[in-house]
Amino acid sequence: MRADFVRWARAALQGGGQVTIRLVDSDEGQELNRDYRGKDYATNVLSFPYETEPRLMGDLVICHAVVAREAAEQGKPLAAHYAHLVVHGMLHLQGYDHETGEEDAAEMENEERRIMATLGYPDPYREL
Repeated sequence: MRADFVRWARAALQGGGQVTIRLVDSDEGQELNRDYRGKDYATNVLSFPYETEPRLMGDLVICHAVVAREAAEQGKPLAAHYAHLVVHGMLHLQGYDHETGEEDAAEMENEERRIMATLGYPDPYREL
């Protein structure tokens, strides 16, 4: 599975860089989301960009329990949902932000769709 995470991250990486991807449980995911975003629940992916070193871009923290639950609820294969969240997080590390307005959200979603298609996955935003 490590090779899959590397492939997904590289597909979304523009230029060089180094990223750590950690899978965490719900408790740690909730704690990090609360401490860094002020939201007291476990979320699927958190992106922590670094600004001090251009080659070391940041960390992605992915909560397996949330990802597995969402994939089941949405009727998506777990690998496809993981791929989408890695791509989503990688774009955040590179400055994309879907919370700054509709235009920015549309730009980020379109880039996610493009990358997911190159990986052989369907549009992650289409309704099943």
